[in-house]
Amino acid sequence: MCRHFREDFGLTTRVARFHNVYGPHGTWEGGREKAPAAICRKVIHAKATGDHRIEIWGDGHQTRSFMYIDDCLKGTLAITASDILEPINLGSSELVTINQLVDLVEHIAGVRLERRYNLGAPKGVNGRNSDNTRIRQYLGWEPSTTLRDGLEKTYRWIHEAYMQRYSAPVV
Repeated sequence: MCRHFREDFGLTTRVARFHNVYGPHGTWEGGREKAPAAICRKVIHAKATGDHRIEIWGDGHQTRSFMYIDDCLKGTLAITASDILEPINLGSSELVTINQLVDLVEHIAGVRLERRYNLGAPKGVNGRNSDNTRIRQYLGWEPSTTLRDGLEKTYRWIHEAYMQRYSAPVV
């Protein structure tokens, strides 16, 4: 559609294909959150309640890549300012399993949890990653925030939001 509008009406467009964006101020509960926020919330809940168990959807071996919101914004601005005409991936190529994601959040939280795998829950595809070949070619761009660093910031923000919501005194 963008190509047709460019060809027919001279409209300048850019198309970025976003891959699993996460970070502070995002959805962290309710079923629509991305895996990093869901895992952070589950770990925080386990620590807060003293129930050191965590449910993981699927077997934990499914793979994903996650891009921190600051990198998404920088990448979006770079694509917008470019002359790239075809759709381009905007994501991180740092691939992890869901089990590795849980490992990282447990380390950040300073806790080790018993994992319970819910094989009947939606797990999505077995693997998904961003191929950044073109964006590196065109813009020399790659996300600069490691998953570990982005998770630390996200964990702190969700922890604060969780405590405000669930630890506030009842009036």
